Amino acid sequence: MNAITPFVVVFRRECYRMTSRRIYLASTVILPLLLLFFMCTIFGDGQMRHLPIGIVDADNTATSREIIRNIASVPTFFVSQHYTDDVSARRAVQCKDIYGYLSIPKDFESRIMRGESAVLNYYYHYALLAVGGEVMSGFEQALIPVRMAPIMLEAEALGATEGSMQTFLLPMTSDDHALYNPSLDYAVYLTLPIFYIMFQILVLLTTLYALGSESKMGTARDWLQSANYRTMVSVGGKLLPYTLFFVVEALLANYVFFYWLRIPMAGSIGLFSLISVLFIIATQAVAVILYSLFPALSLVISVVSMFGSLGATLSGLTFPLTSMYPIIQYVALLFPLRHFTEAMQRIVYYGGGFTSIAPMLLVLCLFPLAAILLLPRLKRILLIRRYDTLE
Repeated sequence: MNAITPFVVVFRRECYRMTSRRIYLASTVILPLLLLFFMCTIFGDGQMRHLPIGIVDADNTATSREIIRNIASVPTFFVSQHYTDDVSARRAVQCKDIYGYLSIPKDFESRIMRGESAVLNYYYHYALLAVGGEVMSGFEQALIPVRMAPIMLEAEALGATEGSMQTFLLPMTSDDHALYNPSLDYAVYLTLPIFYIMFQILVLLTTLYALGSESKMGTARDWLQSANYRTMVSVGGKLLPYTLFFVVEALLANYVFFYWLRIPMAGSIGLFSLISVLFIIATQAVAVILYSLFPALSLVISVVSMFGSLGATLSGLTFPLTSMYPIIQYVALLFPLRHFTEAMQRIVYYGGGFTSIAPMLLVLCLFPLAAILLLPRLKRILLIRRYDTLE
């Protein structure tokens, strides 16, 4: 009973601190819920539609108008503006008023009628990779009939039937099946990982502030004294209220993603919930480690922000980790998000079971152990060092 009492005292003390300052309410309740709402609404219907594009029609013939109607019928596009020349259209692309434009040159129809080579040019903004890829794909699909029209006219003049033209124009047909995301919905493969990337930063900063505020307000000794100077009890009791809040919010997010947004789940939601809980605990442990190494709150906040940003990059979500330099692949092992992402992909996409994610579970459990090893240093920092000193 004596061993339990200090833990309960610290737990109650932290609950009082959480309810006494609005910053804790914002970081543990309001911001995570706003993040969840944001991720549920950011992608709309899950696909890019009605992207504004422009048209430069220097030909102004029946053929050019037919091409424009074909372009306007593509769900990805919204023809927002017609331009008189390429210069003004290119300037609009650079200003992001439009994401691309189609340029129909003068005498386009007459060149086709004479059987001469005619070129259609389309331009798109590729600084935004996802948008640029969609615009490029939309133009290519919409212009396929235009590309084949001269060949079909010539073949028809030579007496070829429509069926025979199909055999040499399209000798092979593709039957595409998108794995793990049949509807090509952006929300399916972006909502879940982006939420946990942002959620990780909230967990890191909240945990860090909970630890650093004791030194900032000069209450560190009182905090340790309430736990009879048992560092593990003091840290565990302090972080438990935040852990409970974050776990509940993660489970709520999982419910919203898989049951309300209906993100396909090939594996077990219970197993994914387990990895989510371990990810939160491992992230809090990282905050303890970083504060033990950099006890100046103003400095460690910058370190944590950099850690969170690097974690997003080294998780393999934005660029394949196997294509990075070998030393970067080893550095990525220091980030809990990397192991969580690997486990998430195995569960959600491949239907992996406990044995397939066991290595990730083991690594995530190592982060709290590393934090425990640094608790003696944290205790010395709290007892000896003043706020924001590193000497």
